[in-house]
Amino acid sequence: MSRKYRFLPVAITMATIALAAPAVAVTDYSQPEPGEALPGGSSSHHKQLNINAFSQSSANMSFEKELDFKLGNGIFKKIWVPAPSSTTASDGLGPLYNARACQRCHLKDGRGHPPEANWPEDNAVSMFLRLSIPPQNDAQRQLLESGTVGVIPEPTYGGQLQDLAINGLAGEGRMVISYSESIVTLADGVQVSLRHPQYSIADLSYGPLHPQTMLSPRVAPPMVGLGLLEAVAPADIEALADPDDSNNDGISGRTNRVWNSFTQQQDLGRFGWKAGNPTLIQQAVGAFNGDMGISTPFVPAASGDCTAQQVICLQQPDGNTQQQDNAEASTEMVKLVEFYSRNLAPPARPDFDKPEVLKGKAVFHQSGCAACHQPDFTTASRVDMPEQSNQLIWPYTDLLLHDMGEALADNRPEFLASGSEWRTPPLWGIGLTKTVSGHTYFLHDGRARNLLEAILWHGGEGSASRDRVINLPTADRQALMTFLESL
Repeated sequence: MSRKYRFLPVAITMATIALAAPAVAVTDYSQPEPGEALPGGSSSHHKQLNINAFSQSSANMSFEKELDFKLGNGIFKKIWVPAPSSTTASDGLGPLYNARACQRCHLKDGRGHPPEANWPEDNAVSMFLRLSIPPQNDAQRQLLESGTVGVIPEPTYGGQLQDLAINGLAGEGRMVISYSESIVTLADGVQVSLRHPQYSIADLSYGPLHPQTMLSPRVAPPMVGLGLLEAVAPADIEALADPDDSNNDGISGRTNRVWNSFTQQQDLGRFGWKAGNPTLIQQAVGAFNGDMGISTPFVPAASGDCTAQQVICLQQPDGNTQQQDNAEASTEMVKLVEFYSRNLAPPARPDFDKPEVLKGKAVFHQSGCAACHQPDFTTASRVDMPEQSNQLIWPYTDLLLHDMGEALADNRPEFLASGSEWRTPPLWGIGLTKTVSGHTYFLHDGRARNLLEAILWHGGEGSASRDRVINLPTADRQALMTFLESL
């Protein structure tokens, strides 16, 4: 396939305007706040801030549990192979898949990225397209209204596009990205180019897509600190919600209510770009099955995301064995991956008290960023999660859905999340993205090439804060970037 990238210069100038100060409490940020040096509380690690900065275990973990962490890491990095194979603990890949290992998407437990070019010049191993369609009949409408499912999968290709397949099968298709460019002019005259992506699918192998198919690009999010987010009490997240904007601050965050397949009831959504998963284990088993085509006792479909229309896919041999609880990955494997994911510790912040960082933190608050990027929580008391229990943490997220405007919209609802709503992503560790992941691509599809571009993409509820950043003096904007890079 020929390369489809295109760059169309479009000039957009945003005039300097006087903006009212955000309604935030006046706080002296010239001194560090107690505990902010340790984003994960006592679980924060103090290891070197190198490529392995996101792969360290909770510092407060007992020595006895370190083995479980290492075993979970081994499964996370395991390369799966097609069945049948002599390696019965590692077979069952696919038949259709996006990656052969968890770490292929979350390399070094960090952030995924869009391809630098379309296939075959580059692959999209840490990014894929979610697929769904609007409900087509009363039964599907009732299914969505019941809250037991969040989307109606595309009837031929399922819930996501798998671009890879085992030998003898064809991948479902290839994601194609084209970019155009626009210019935002900041108050000091600096011009910033934003790239606008458009998505399509080429080389479809199993027939046409449904004409109403909705596409949502997703890069793999970083893994650091996930267990601490799971330990935040639901009431503390719900208390931040203001769906009707009763305080008239322009921010109307709300919770996503999603189906918990383990408890068989609705639950608070926390994980994923639209908060579509309630727990780490549900996120994990969904990724095993959807991303790699690996069955587990919790999601037993050995053919992964294959649909009834993909008959040859359903006919392929699987790797289910009695030793793996009649699945391809056993309950023990899943639990070890869950434990590993839960205990990937945030690194300590060595520069938290530098004057330029503190200045930038003041700008962050004065610009209204903290209205969504809630700085801190204290986690709940959890006997089942001692490393994450009763910790003062600094993730810089409220875990709520916010309308981010039409420019960032994927126009694909998921449970209660609308097509323009996204969960506030955590900011801890964001300054180490280049060190760990080798790039600085941000947002759900990696369109932003640096942190300033990510801010300038904020629309909807983020518009006022974005405009304040646009109108910052140069020194204040640079301090804001220094603060973000210190996280």
